[in-house]
Amino acid sequence: MKLFLGGLSKLLLGALLIGAMLFLPAWTLEYFGAWLFIGVLFIPMLIMGGVLLFRAPDLLARRLDSKEKAKTQKGVVALSGLMFPVGFVLSALDFRFGWSDVPLFVEIAAAVIFLFGYGMYAEVMRENEYLSRTVKVEDGQQVISTGLYGIVRHPMYFATVIMFLAIPLILGSFWGVLPFLLYPVIIIVRIIDEERLLSKELCGYTEYKERVKYRLIPFIW
Repeated sequence: MKLFLGGLSKLLLGALLIGAMLFLPAWTLEYFGAWLFIGVLFIPMLIMGGVLLFRAPDLLARRLDSKEKAKTQKGVVALSGLMFPVGFVLSALDFRFGWSDVPLFVEIAAAVIFLFGYGMYAEVMRENEYLSRTVKVEDGQQVISTGLYGIVRHPMYFATVIMFLAIPLILGSFWGVLPFLLYPVIIIVRIIDEERLLSKELCGYTEYKERVKYRLIPFIW
């Protein structure tokens, strides 16, 4: 029950905050892109949370824990915490004042891409029961090298890059893309720091890096 209430409260609070950051600057509830984004974000989140609650409660607890301890990772979280509000508000202002002319089919296509990233994200959670929002090594944790982890070492981050770069287009804003371009840089910093820890504390990770060469994007990095 505690886990259920904790997850539900975070979901509701997140929906309220994002709604406020979108509808208040837009100064209207007739903002299709905002409703579309809220739908593709929170409906799958609610479904995924319900599945995890009954089938993998330990994994759900890890996903709800967002308190980083390492200095570098705290900086990553802080930058992300700045990027999202700026991106949301700028996209909403763009909608309000008509700075961009994003075709409806682009918004729909971006929503489909976002859901594709969500599906990849769900597959990563199915493959890796130790998947945490914070950078740490759990007792008994093992290296996962199958499935998407056999293609890149950080498929979850690849999925989030796809999802987050699609957000401003779902919201109908080209200008909103600018703040979200910071996210790949944030992820690169996070991965480099995370791999230092994993190489040091997770048995077999150094050998895994030799087998799977690419961190984030196949054949590129």
